[in-house]
Amino acid sequence: MRGLSAGAVPSPNIWHHTATYEVENRAVDPDRAIESAMTRIAEWTGRAFLDVGCGTGFHLGRWAGLEGGPAAGSVVGVEPHPGLAAIARRRTKEVAGVRVLQGSATDLPLPPASVDVVQARWAYFFGPGCEPGLRELDRVVRRGGTAFVVDNDPTRSTFGGWFRRGYADRVDPVATERFWSRHGWTREPVDMRWSFTSRADLEAVVRIEFDAATAEAALAVHDGLEVDYAVNLWWRHF
Repeated sequence: MRGLSAGAVPSPNIWHHTATYEVENRAVDPDRAIESAMTRIAEWTGRAFLDVGCGTGFHLGRWAGLEGGPAAGSVVGVEPHPGLAAIARRRTKEVAGVRVLQGSATDLPLPPASVDVVQARWAYFFGPGCEPGLRELDRVVRRGGTAFVVDNDPTRSTFGGWFRRGYADRVDPVATERFWSRHGWTREPVDMRWSFTSRADLEAVVRIEFDAATAEAALAVHDGLEVDYAVNLWWRHF
């Protein structure tokens, strides 16, 4: 098995707590608000779709149309972590038109002008510092294609407040928006939610997303099984 791909940015949640992150994936955006916003901007029926940082391949079947919605003509998942890439391959081995490649956002294992629609969901592209990945998108996205980057919005929602507290030393929403605007990207605010089936699952997920102090402070004041959660959908046509 290949080792970790060069240029990979560690993802402590899914890399170290893969099973719990699977619980989080099931809880995120049950109304598919993110995908609805994406399809309003650029549909992918019959087109070549790339999922950068696909993790365990949770969303790959969706892009292929297995769960309703648009069905891409082909789907490629790229993941830098060999163990996660192996899970994604097993998960999609019987899904026609889907393949998983090990690689990083800074060195995509794809030829130039080979994809039409790209999604990166909480994967590497956080603003300043991701210029190498943006150059790779310039290389692999065909003219007329679209790229989407999903990231947390720390300025609003319950989750945004937790994120702002937990990552205060790394969160600068003004600088982030200036960065994306300077590179020709547009922000689409999206309101979604986490929805869990048990309190134990919610607590486990909060604890892999934040440091202990932030997680315990959040859980002490938040009741129930749902969390309102705002994200920024950054997008660009090529």
